[in-house]
Amino acid sequence: MKAEHEFFAVDQVPWQVDAHAPTISERVLSRGEDERTLTRVARWAPGTETATGVIRHDYYEEVYLLDGVLEDLTLGRTFTAGHYTSRPPGMPHGPYRTETGCTMLEIRYLPAR
Repeated sequence: MKAEHEFFAVDQVPWQVDAHAPTISERVLSRGEDERTLTRVARWAPGTETATGVIRHDYYEEVYLLDGVLEDLTLGRTFTAGHYTSRPPGMPHGPYRTETGCTMLEIRYLPAR
């Protein structure tokens, strides 16, 4: 379950360094009781590359690129502002790299039990 929030100015939420990736900053807009349920704006610094190998999560993940360029190293494809993905738990994706940096809206949530 996430906390209730009425409209607020996102730019008033301070950028913080992601605890797992020092080249990624985040504005956490809403968080659940666990670390896997959240909505955030993530800003990847130029030159950011995710860990090697394919990534899988035990939660749903939706990502909408707001600006910049993101390369999928497995697919050999490049994504830009306006691209969107919806991944169910276990869906393989990545690894990723951005030479120029990028900003994305990311929504994560656990499957219903």
